Amino acid sequence: MNDRADATGDGSHAGAADSAEHHPIVRIEATVRGRVQGVGYRWFVSRAASRLELVGWVTNRRDGSVLLVAEGPEAALENLLAIVERGPAGASVDHVEVKRGPAAGNLQGFGIRSGSHSGD
Repeated sequence: MNDRADATGDGSHAGAADSAEHHPIVRIEATVRGRVQGVGYRWFVSRAASRLELVGWVTNRRDGSVLLVAEGPEAALENLLAIVERGPAGASVDHVEVKRGPAAGNLQGFGIRSGSHSGD
């Protein structure tokens, strides 16, 4: 079961065909719940985000969820969220909670962080 909760509440999602020129650089913070630790999930997200030329990071959380922060064009972020909802083989994503906001602009590359990292 995939269930994405959008914190904006408007239910709108940019399509992959939308070009980056029409969307400013924005930020998402997504908490992914389900069977997402011990299955290569962080590596999977990092690889997908890098392919989409997004910046940010992904980490395991103590409660068994995965937190990811990504910045880039909205269309690329929507593509990442679709990938995140599927997850790698062996994962089972139950719920993705997404918060959206303006990009902080202080991130470079896309990395995997330890669970003890407190954020940006």
